[in-house]
Amino acid sequence: MLSFSLKFFFNLFLTGVFSWTSCLLAGEGHFINPITDVCWGCLFPIQVAGVNVTPDHKDFASYKDKFCACAGAPPKVGVPLAFWEPTALIDVTRTPYKLTALGGISIGTADVRKRGGVAHLGDAGRTSFYNVHYYKFPILAWLDLLPGFSCAEQGSIDICYLSEFDPFWDDDEWSAVLNPEAFLFANPLAQTACIADCTTSSLNKPNDTLFWCAGCEGSLYPFIGHVPHHVGGIQASSLLVHRLLAKLHSIGMMWGFENHNFCEKTLFPRIKKSLYKTQLTHPIANTSAPCHALGKSDALWGSGKSYPYGGEDFVYLLWVKKQCCLDAIEAAAAASGVGP
Repeated sequence: MLSFSLKFFFNLFLTGVFSWTSCLLAGEGHFINPITDVCWGCLFPIQVAGVNVTPDHKDFASYKDKFCACAGAPPKVGVPLAFWEPTALIDVTRTPYKLTALGGISIGTADVRKRGGVAHLGDAGRTSFYNVHYYKFPILAWLDLLPGFSCAEQGSIDICYLSEFDPFWDDDEWSAVLNPEAFLFANPLAQTACIADCTTSSLNKPNDTLFWCAGCEGSLYPFIGHVPHHVGGIQASSLLVHRLLAKLHSIGMMWGFENHNFCEKTLFPRIKKSLYKTQLTHPIANTSAPCHALGKSDALWGSGKSYPYGGEDFVYLLWVKKQCCLDAIEAAAAASGVGP
């Protein structure tokens, strides 16, 4: 336990130094501070052996599993565990190649074609375009908070996706070639069904069956950075976070857990919305639980979270539903710093 405590406080010290340094050196950007910018209440609910540790939350299905068994050499028998883990950061930015989540540093020269912003179309309303960046960000592993949890994200910070290098992100015709199903949902009947998804998403219960819907935030298809009906920065950025996740699912980059499967992830070619919730960390961190389901109306939480001249780019922390078959002995050994 002493080893775990020393590692935790050492990592915490490095986090503080990194955050302070990035604030001094960066422009319009923000490196996440795990103390002040993370809504740690979003880890809950936690369910152990079918028992909800936090009865005030109803996010999880009512699992009746008391034990779990996973194939392998040797096979593993353990206790089923379900919880929420922050695993990634997502930038939504107007300036190409600006890594807002990494302090606002730039890794390239902005060109005219990829530059974003909001355009006013008179009586037709407003439209906008943003670039998005996806970073692997296993903060729990970084802080050594869940040793021995096999389903927890491992590794270090990594840039996994930059829309500036994606020729489909700013071209709806090319995007339709990659995702031709978009034509199936571009009709009034399919879009009318999304009204129900708006209601359930605003109750933090997105409908996985209506995978083509983005709740109250707009049209999920096509998977591009153009938002034809721009209401506000929070609404547009939330929609683009949803689009990016759906796009990454469609190209086989995102995996998740099926209900009652505590052993291994499953590939979902279509987004399973109930696996995710988001938390705004920039420009103003939203640290009050609960975090927000994909498609939830920003009218319920987005007021006052953006501002002109420095507060028009956004960073979201992505929380993912995780399920483990927890070997209690192995987890205890890892927490105490003793090898298995």
